[in-house]
Amino acid sequence: MKRIVYLFVALLMMATADAQTLTERQKGLAACACLMAQGDMNRLEPTVRMALNKGVTINELKEAFSQLYAYTGFPRSLNALGVLSKVLENGRSSESHPSLLEDGRVVTDEGKANKQPEWQEGKPWKRPAEWDDAKKAYELGVKNQTQLSGKPFNYEFCPQDDYYLKSHLFGDIFAGDQLSAADREIVTVAALSGLDGVAPQLAAHKQGAVNMGNLKQQVDELCTWLCNEGYTLNTKWPKGEPNPYGKYFIGQSYLADVGGGVMNVTFEPCCRNNWHIHHKQVQVLICVAGRGWYQEWGKAPVEMTPGTVIAVPAEVKHWHGAQKDSWFQHLTYHKDVQEGAGNEWCEPVDDATYNASSYRHHHD
Repeated sequence: MKRIVYLFVALLMMATADAQTLTERQKGLAACACLMAQGDMNRLEPTVRMALNKGVTINELKEAFSQLYAYTGFPRSLNALGVLSKVLENGRSSESHPSLLEDGRVVTDEGKANKQPEWQEGKPWKRPAEWDDAKKAYELGVKNQTQLSGKPFNYEFCPQDDYYLKSHLFGDIFAGDQLSAADREIVTVAALSGLDGVAPQLAAHKQGAVNMGNLKQQVDELCTWLCNEGYTLNTKWPKGEPNPYGKYFIGQSYLADVGGGVMNVTFEPCCRNNWHIHHKQVQVLICVAGRGWYQEWGKAPVEMTPGTVIAVPAEVKHWHGAQKDSWFQHLTYHKDVQEGAGNEWCEPVDDATYNASSYRHHHD
């Protein structure tokens, strides 16, 4: 009897633990929302495939991208819907298509017909009754906003915005039944995590996500997962301003002076600097966020993740930069500096060299 009780308790604990973690479906929704908010349509396309493969329905993605226009604007909402339409058109074509791996990557197989993806349409869209009754929409909005905020909220400074928030965002939009209120806040937190300058709103919606039915552990896991997977740059180090040495980089980078001769360099996904040489000085690189690459001339690339420290010897030709699907941030300073020390910039890192780093990483 005791064994049965112990087994029951163990199974209950396992079920509880599973319920406290994000599902693969929620991660798919979050990744799409985050990239849409950043306007990164190139990365969004394979991520949409990944989300659909993980159980997110077509109508759920439509609803998520539509909802987020209130946070990111119509242009990005429409662009994201365009990406979804393109993915569906390609996936449903009768022609042969590349194979879709679980993570959304594409593998071509010339001359061989590939199995078409089995993506779910989801719950059919229907016009909410609140759209035809402004009073009902407003009342629903007040109810949703109060639950999300944890208390009644009135933006008296600007009555127009107060009305739009209640009647339209939390009324008209939340009236749709393709996404639950809990999932809507997962989508919102993910989108705000990908934007700069919205820290107060992100903090409010993280608590709002809990108030709307998610567990705090799930919300914390969401923010950590988005960073670890390279969708956001969750870091305490300043991003800085656009890099004044940008002409020696492919892609966008940022530079911040953190004091004591230490600089913080932030790379957007795919960004890397040119091959270069530090003469008569050693450069130290310390990864503090995201994932990147470091490579010396004639040697294999080395992956950099938070905590990786590399001392670049003087007179060694090398480059470093972000991985294709991740932001990357490292601190850098020089030591053993001799008289006449300097930096020599060389040729850009061509696509073949850069892509080989990613290929090696996925096949090692």
